[in-house]
Amino acid sequence: MSYTHTVTLPLDWDQAVQRTREALAAQGFGILSEIDVRATFEAKLGSEAADELGDYVILGACNPSLASRALSAEPDMGALLPCNVVVRRGAGDAGTTVQAIDPQTMVQLSDSPAVRDVANDADTRLRAALAALQAG
Repeated sequence: MSYTHTVTLPLDWDQAVQRTREALAAQGFGILSEIDVRATFEAKLGSEAADELGDYVILGACNPSLASRALSAEPDMGALLPCNVVVRRGAGDAGTTVQAIDPQTMVQLSDSPAVRDVANDADTRLRAALAALQAG
């Protein structure tokens, strides 16, 4: 089973990150956290490790109404929030890859119909954001 939805964009790094933020916002997601993995590798493992990885950021995307519904149905779902969205580009890559967690992974961990409904809604919104990115 694939646990992400993935698109590759013919955009440079900065454009891809900005457009990803905008596409997520259009679907009701805010960014609660941002992890600059490249900077972390640089600080902890050195520039060689950072250069090997390339540009790589993890955006912690949250739609408050979806999160509220999920946590009301099953408080343990907080361990799976926010929805991670990765924007990455290796040194030799022709495009920038954007990947979003497939919310259906939550369904596999819960028997709750309410969690299934939230996952379906989140999945629709994340897929729409990725489709908007591809459409330009």
